[in-house]
Amino acid sequence: MTTDEPASKNRIQAVENAFEVVEAVQRSNGSSASYIGEKLDIPRSTAYIYLKTLSDLGYLKKKGSKYHVGVKFLKHGGYARQNVEIYQIARHEIDKMAEEAQAVATIGCEDDGLRALLYRTESGEAVSDNPPTGEYTEMHWTALGKALLAQKSDAEIEAVVDRYGLPKGTEQTHTELDSLMEDIEQVRSRGYSIEDNERSSGVKAIATPVAIHDELFDNIAISIAGPTSKFTEDRIENELSTLLQETANVIELKKQYYS
Repeated sequence: MTTDEPASKNRIQAVENAFEVVEAVQRSNGSSASYIGEKLDIPRSTAYIYLKTLSDLGYLKKKGSKYHVGVKFLKHGGYARQNVEIYQIARHEIDKMAEEAQAVATIGCEDDGLRALLYRTESGEAVSDNPPTGEYTEMHWTALGKALLAQKSDAEIEAVVDRYGLPKGTEQTHTELDSLMEDIEQVRSRGYSIEDNERSSGVKAIATPVAIHDELFDNIAISIAGPTSKFTEDRIENELSTLLQETANVIELKKQYYS
């Protein structure tokens, strides 16, 4: 974090700093002024002013000596998602897909080189690593993310990797670009991606791109996830991949009539 002088004539540093504080609070699942000061390399007194201001505005909540992200952010997140066209078009199809597969079903998009989870639903028997709606994460270790990457050029994928790296979640995670690119080529060839214990052990998923362009996002994908034991190779090839593609086709048709 830098001083509160304008970053440029078109940017306000204090605004950037405030969001850095919010993100640091979220990453730590609750932070004190001392912790924020240390993490962002600013005086404790400056960190306290940011935390107190955000708390007074309702965007942070103080519990004991720590500040936590407040539910007021849902006001903006809910509004933002409600105005994403693909969410309006696809959510009922995602609900049906989850019920038919007895699994977790999601829809996501790429935003600034990361996978953003727009909607998540599950059947009564579904099991996954329970990522929250709205979660942002790197794309290389989820089926949804790899289906999004497959829609980009090789040069664009390399730029994403240069920016965010390839963090390791499990022993199955792609941590080398060559390995990831081989996987992406398979995704492009067969039409869907597979996540095999790559971000969380015991979780498997498949995803496919949706060939539409939202008003805000170019790359869209949908996925089905569940325990590794129920996502056998045979079931993926002969049942789940078909269900996934049929759902994508319905969403693409609905988009034509929705527009």
